[in-house]
Amino acid sequence: MSRSRFLAVCLNPVIQNTVAYERLYKGEVNRSSEYRLDASGKGANVARVLSQLGHPATYLSQLGGPTRGWFLSMCEADGLRVRWAESASPIRVCTTVIDRSEGSATELVEEARPVGPGTADRVTAAFENALRETDAVVFSGTKAPGFPEGMIPSMAARAAAAGKALFLDLKGADLLACLPFRPRAAKPNLEELLQTYAPEKAAAAKAGAALPEAEIRDLVASVGRDCAERFGAALIVTRGPRPSLYWDGSALRECEAPSIVPVNPIGSGDSFAAGLAAALMGGASLAEAVAEGSRLGALNALNLKPGSIL
Repeated sequence: MSRSRFLAVCLNPVIQNTVAYERLYKGEVNRSSEYRLDASGKGANVARVLSQLGHPATYLSQLGGPTRGWFLSMCEADGLRVRWAESASPIRVCTTVIDRSEGSATELVEEARPVGPGTADRVTAAFENALRETDAVVFSGTKAPGFPEGMIPSMAARAAAAGKALFLDLKGADLLACLPFRPRAAKPNLEELLQTYAPEKAAAAKAGAALPEAEIRDLVASVGRDCAERFGAALIVTRGPRPSLYWDGSALRECEAPSIVPVNPIGSGDSFAAGLAAALMGGASLAEAVAEGSRLGALNALNLKPGSIL
C-alpha cells in the first residue's frame, strides 16, 4: 500500500480523561488506579491512527488556554504532527467512565467554549499552508462556537480546488454542504445519518424507540444511491458492534464487525475513518476499505487509549 500524506481537520480539540473501574457505585466515592489523559478529539484520533499505520499525517485544529502546551506535549509524545492556530479559548476536557462489571463506557462531554476573534482567519491560513504537503484531507467532527457557519465547507472547497482527495466524517449541515465537492467517501454513524436525513427518526431513537432494520436499510440505500449518483461519493454508515452498511454503487452491502470484548469503544469511529481513507487512497476496493475500517475500529476498542490501534 502506498503511503499517502493526510491532513486530519477537526475544529474541536479535546483532552480526553479515561477512567476505568472494576465496578462503579453511583452516589459513592469511587477510586481507580487505571486512568489516563490523552490529546484527543476526532481529528487527533484520525491522525494518530493514520500515523500508526505508517502514513505521514498532520492534525489541524485551533488551540488555546492554559493547557495548550500540555496538549501539544501529549501530541509530541505520540509522534503526532500538529498544525494549529491560536484560539484564545481553553481546550475542553471530556471524560470516559468505564464500568468493567457492566462492560459499559459512559462519555461525559464538555461543550466547547467559543473561539476568539480572528481564529477562523488563522485556521484558514494554517490550512492553506498544510494543503501544499497533503494528498488527502479527512474532515471530522463538529466545530467549536465562534467559527462562521460555512467554515468547514469553505475549507473543503479549497481542498477540492487544489485537487486533494476528500473524506468526510461529518453530520448535519456541514456534511450536506461538503458533498458537492465530491468526496471519495462519507462515513457518518447511524445516529449522525438519522440526525442529518431523518431527524424525526433520530428523535424517536433517542427516546428509546427501536427503529426497524428494514427502515434503516432503506434509508442507507436511498441516501447512498443519492450520494453516488449526485456527488460520486461512497456512503458508509457505522453502527458500533452491528454490521456497517454501505452503498457500493449498485446495491446495499454490509460488513460484519469483528467479534470482540471491548475495553473502550471511544475513538473506534475515528479509527474506522482512518482505515477507510488509507485503504481507498492505497487502491483498495470499497469492500476492502470498509473491512479495513472495521478491523481498525475493533483494534481501537481493545485499548484503553482512545484513537489508537497499538
